[in-house]
Amino acid sequence: MLALTGKQKRHLRGIGQRLDVAASVGKGGLSEAFLDSLRRLLARHELIKIRLPAGPGTWRRSVAGEIAESVGCACAGVVGRTALLYRPNADLEDRQRIHFPAGPGE
Repeated sequence: MLALTGKQKRHLRGIGQRLDVAASVGKGGLSEAFLDSLRRLLARHELIKIRLPAGPGTWRRSVAGEIAESVGCACAGVVGRTALLYRPNADLEDRQRIHFPAGPGE
């Protein structure tokens, strides 16, 4: 699974505020069809927002982590019932890719 620094997660969450929900975990749960649709979305967009089912916060975070592991991406954060998933894609055009700000000394 991809590891992100705190600064990178914060940057992605800022971008994610402007995104619409791309997928929702439904009654079928984490079916292979749902995971395949997430893989296709992550192939077109580096950052997607998904809606999680209702449940305790720790459970939602563990579900988001399970989803991220299953599709080979990183979970940038879970707020309420919304999770942000990020997977870099070198095949996208430069203007479509997410660029992280340079930190001090970089």
